[in-house]
Amino acid sequence: MSRALATVAALGFAFAAAASEPAIAQSAAAAAQPQIVATGEGEATTTPDRATLYVGVQSRATTAAAAAADNARRSKARARHVARGGVDGLAANHDYSVAPEMQYDRADGTPRVVRYVVTNTVRAEIVRLSDVGRLIDAALAKGANQISGLEFYSSAADEARRRALAAAVAKARADAEAMARAAGGSLGGLIELSSSTAPIRPMDMMVKSVSAMERVATPIEPGVQTVRATVLARWQFIGGR
Repeated sequence: MSRALATVAALGFAFAAAASEPAIAQSAAAAAQPQIVATGEGEATTTPDRATLYVGVQSRATTAAAAAADNARRSKARARHVARGGVDGLAANHDYSVAPEMQYDRADGTPRVVRYVVTNTVRAEIVRLSDVGRLIDAALAKGANQISGLEFYSSAADEARRRALAAAVAKARADAEAMARAAGGSLGGLIELSSSTAPIRPMDMMVKSVSAMERVATPIEPGVQTVRATVLARWQFIGGR
């Protein structure tokens, strides 16, 4: 019984090996053929149409409780105006911290707490860039005293990435065709194609607060976002006859 099973197993192994031989032979033949390898870089631009705004309220007091109470009062006023500013409920708490502010004795370096600092920051997702300046001014006028960040991004970033990839492939193919012609042959079938795309990061912008006495809206210019892609391609080389 065991000899029969061994025979069947051996036949099965032999059949599998025989079936895989054509694929192995094809791979070996492809590897043995002359090849042309080229890289290409492409880029595409897109205009940001969305923004993320970080608005903070920072309070100081001689006790942590007093600083927290003042911060809560001012944060509520800020939240009401941000909510009424067209953010459509996309505002959310981003960070909350309570920390002592220290002072060190000049003589012996002994530290002492002089006050407590409470910071409450919310993140607002803005879907209309025309609202950004107005929201900043309204938040600063109603209790906020920190704009810790402003990021722009595009809802069409994926489309821009694909255009950058297409441009990179076109450049790689043009270079490969030029090399093939220079070598006296032509470009054959595509063997391998891989890509590398840098992460699409939001565009940071520094915001300079404008005094309420100036009565000038905070200017916002999102600029243009550039997306870059790199590809590596491998083709068969068909030699001239």
